[in-house]
Amino acid sequence: MSKYNGSNGDTSMGNSIVMSSMVNDVNSPEAQGRPMLGKQELGELQASNKWKWPEVEEILSYLNPWWNTILVSSCVIAVLFDPLFFYIPLIKEEEKCMGIDNQARTAALVLRSVTDIPFLVHIIYKLNDAITAASKVPRDTNPNSESGLVSRVQNLQMVQFVKACSRKLSWRSFLTDVLAVFPIPQLLMVGLFFNLGGSNYLLKRKILSSFLLLQYLPRIYRIYLSSITMTHSVLWVKAAFNLFLYILACHILGAFWYFFSIQRETSCWYQSCITSQPESKCTFYCHHGTTISVELNTTLNHNCVLKVPYYTNDPPFDFGIFFDALKNDIQGPINLQHKLVYCFWWGLRNLSNFGTNLQTSTHLLENTFAILISVTGLLLFLYLIGNLQIYIANATTKAEEAKAEEVREKFETKRHDIENWMTQNGLEEDMKAEIRRNIKQKLEEDISVDLDDIISILPWYTRKPLKRALCMNTLRRVPMLNNMDEKVLKLMCDYLKPMKYQENHLVFKMGDPLDRMVFITEGVMWTYKAATESTGEAIGLPTSASIDTNVLKKGDSYGHELLLYASSYYKIPTSPKNLLCHTKVEAFVLMANDLTDIVNKCKSKKLWSLDNDASNDEARDRF
Repeated sequence: MSKYNGSNGDTSMGNSIVMSSMVNDVNSPEAQGRPMLGKQELGELQASNKWKWPEVEEILSYLNPWWNTILVSSCVIAVLFDPLFFYIPLIKEEEKCMGIDNQARTAALVLRSVTDIPFLVHIIYKLNDAITAASKVPRDTNPNSESGLVSRVQNLQMVQFVKACSRKLSWRSFLTDVLAVFPIPQLLMVGLFFNLGGSNYLLKRKILSSFLLLQYLPRIYRIYLSSITMTHSVLWVKAAFNLFLYILACHILGAFWYFFSIQRETSCWYQSCITSQPESKCTFYCHHGTTISVELNTTLNHNCVLKVPYYTNDPPFDFGIFFDALKNDIQGPINLQHKLVYCFWWGLRNLSNFGTNLQTSTHLLENTFAILISVTGLLLFLYLIGNLQIYIANATTKAEEAKAEEVREKFETKRHDIENWMTQNGLEEDMKAEIRRNIKQKLEEDISVDLDDIISILPWYTRKPLKRALCMNTLRRVPMLNNMDEKVLKLMCDYLKPMKYQENHLVFKMGDPLDRMVFITEGVMWTYKAATESTGEAIGLPTSASIDTNVLKKGDSYGHELLLYASSYYKIPTSPKNLLCHTKVEAFVLMANDLTDIVNKCKSKKLWSLDNDASNDEARDRF
């Protein structure tokens, strides 16, 4: 039994080996028509499938759409944090020396270094891009030239290379970036400011302060260059940018005020010190480790008094606009956040009123600083007003465009009906063009105007020739007006009034006073003699019992009896028949009193003449 099982096991194992080898043969590269890979090639393939670091070009292509935003954000953050350099100095009033705020210095250096990184990357990228583009410019190389010619050719190639680089660089943007990243505040405030001394100490400090102020120009100009792209931005982006500029100006002016207040007090110390001490000993740096004498301390307290008694109107030294900072000991070793908030509030308060409340001394730089505050506030205000005007203009333009589009859509919906109406009435092309122009103008004035009543929305100077074009032929078809002068007919057209009647409307009931003549321009009316309801409301169609039924349509008229009334001053006639609108009717009516005015005007000029035969026929038909 064991042998039998063993043989079966060997058989099954052999079968599985055969099957697996067959499967492997089927899946092998040879079976699929591919060459077999060696171990080295297989290892390289596996290594190539591993994740690799992206190349520089891939990173730049990914960041390119966002790079301008990154630069603007870096500028914004840098300009916001750069004023921290002005908070590095502080005054120790008891020791009469100028020390260093280590918290402000650390924060300023770290934040400035971080915000400079995008600028450095941008500068390196621009240089690399220009060098790469310039290296592709073909240059003349000849290895068989003589040694003297080779050096000349190399020099010429170098000049060509430099020119090609300069053409590829945008120098204005490039120099702005270089100046913006240049470490002026780090060198001046941390390296030089606390080591000034010797002769002309105040002059040196003024020059250094000027460089500190000028270092803001490249960064602000870089923000301006990048913010030009926000011209077509959404409204909230523009509003946020305007608010940022205002807050930034308040922050920077507050930092300047703090920095200048320290310099103003140390200037007072210096001027009091040099009267009794050598100039080299009047620098007042705390880190020098020197202490002033009691006598000099008393002199400084007397000459540079900060707590002025109420009875003193003329203090020994006028600190001007910096007195509030010194009086409140803002320049002392207090918390940095308190300094920032108080100085920001001072900048906001004085920038909002354009510096009108500042009480300055006669010091030149102090007055220059006050003028700078006033001009900055005015420019920001004008910038805001300009943006508001641009926004209002854009909003107005958009509203006008939307209204024009709405007018166009409404006109297009009725255009077919209007064109058909003008064509059916046989209007000339000049009249059609004038009607279209007047309709569009009316729609621009009032989009809710009813285009179903075209005549009523036209101005009088267009309506007048239109009525003559529509009704002259209808008037000529009136029998009693056959011999009437054309001037009279035109005058009658001028007095016509447009009217619309709904279907089944009873215009006249037999026996009603005939107070108007009706000239049909569109639709169908019926005249008939039959018993009607006394209400005078619209009645149904005349029955088979109705007699003397006539159909009036376009070009027909009703109420000729009024001509006899106006000519002979008869009593007001009555309607001999019922006048019923079979369909919707558009017509012109001539009121009885208007016809009387026309007759009086024309009789005075001997223009009124009715056709007597037609008048007799009308009278005979009536009676």
